Amino acid sequence: MENSEKVKSFSQSIAKLKSELAKDVVGMEDTVDSVICAIIAGGNVLLEGVPGVGKTRLVRSLGRSLSLPFSRIQFTPDLMPSDVTGTNIIEQDDKGRMNMVFQRGPIFANLVLADEINRATPKTQSAMLEVMQEHKVTVSKQTYKLQEPFFVLATENPIEQDGTYPLPEAQMDRFMFKLIVNFPGKEELAGIVNMTQITMDETATAVIDGPTILEMREVAKSVPVIDEVLQFAVNLVSNTHPELEDSAPSAKKYLKFGASPRAAQALITCAKVRALMNGNYNVSYDDIKVLAYPVLRHRIKLNYNAITDKLTIDDVIKLIINETK
Repeated sequence: MENSEKVKSFSQSIAKLKSELAKDVVGMEDTVDSVICAIIAGGNVLLEGVPGVGKTRLVRSLGRSLSLPFSRIQFTPDLMPSDVTGTNIIEQDDKGRMNMVFQRGPIFANLVLADEINRATPKTQSAMLEVMQEHKVTVSKQTYKLQEPFFVLATENPIEQDGTYPLPEAQMDRFMFKLIVNFPGKEELAGIVNMTQITMDETATAVIDGPTILEMREVAKSVPVIDEVLQFAVNLVSNTHPELEDSAPSAKKYLKFGASPRAAQALITCAKVRALMNGNYNVSYDDIKVLAYPVLRHRIKLNYNAITDKLTIDDVIKLIINETK
């Protein structure tokens, strides 16, 4: 298949997927685009938003549209690691013999919604994040691989802070994107109310399957990146480190620490997918600049100067983008 045909087929598949998701999800275009990009790129997403904005509905609709098994894990302080991964149980067979059998946990699905992950204890969080990173579960020295594609969308509630266990920076780095879901506007809110008056169930139908997602992932890997754009992405990540002599002035003034090498990897990997989603077979500077926000906002830390000047993470990222050549 020629490159033009690959791009056309890729963008058509994305258009079908977004059309199906629009049946169940009102607005949230940027969030939907970013989640689709992460799934194809093979990453996971951390979603921050108030309750009721459609996070669960989005993942359920994705499961229907992609014809993939969906699982939801509601994280609570008493949730144990075995409640996520599964555990060995004693089971009696037809002949009356007792055998040890592995009972799979809810993590064994292609799409997993980890709801309010910061409400679980660090022990349970670590078990979840390890599976998310390794794509496999190890119980009693026995390893079980998860079926691909495997995607985790974890949510955090920014309102409630009591009884929560914030994810450490090193754990946050395992997520490809951090997305912020804002409260919908009046028109979108009216659309949500009208949609749910008809039915609360998702109505999307399958348009892509798991093997197709894996094929699209391989196509995205073949997208070329010219040296200048690659260097821009590397410079952008390097500029977030205030301890480096040649980093961005804004980083030196407003940041405690910068992004890890995973940020540069995520920028390039996702930029290739975004290029194809927009019908292009090459990565542009604009792809890197747009993706810098979801890739960097959970990987850098503001200092007291930023708080004093009332700057948000996104404000500082914008400054660093403008100072990067």
